[in-house]
Amino acid sequence: MVLISLVLAGVVVWALIRLGRQTEGPRRGQWRVAATLISAALLAGGLLALSRGVWITGAGLCAAALWLTVASRIRTVPPRAEGLSDAEARAILGVSAEATAQDITAAWRRLMARAHPDQGGTEGLAARLNAARDHLLRK
Repeated sequence: MVLISLVLAGVVVWALIRLGRQTEGPRRGQWRVAATLISAALLAGGLLALSRGVWITGAGLCAAALWLTVASRIRTVPPRAEGLSDAEARAILGVSAEATAQDITAAWRRLMARAHPDQGGTEGLAARLNAARDHLLRK
């Protein structure tokens, strides 16, 4: 029982550290941390049930913990530049149809300064900005 408590305490500390260093939007990052804590509790309950001989409940709890862990780690694929039209790319960057490469780059830098994950933005928004810039600069 002491070993299970130590493992749970380690998972809680790891989850709190991860919450402080999250690089994604607040909802998704908090979901992952909460899922980590819940799956750790499910796993501990499953192991405790298995150690007492309650096989079906223990196996069910361990399976639920494994599923929750895997489901919370699935990341979405960033948008690809091929899926954007010219109008969408210009709307994302906020540039006109007559914008030059310097205007596009300046708009991208201005928006990326706020949308970069290191500056509090999200990976998805930064990927959309990069895709829009790449799409417009290829033309």
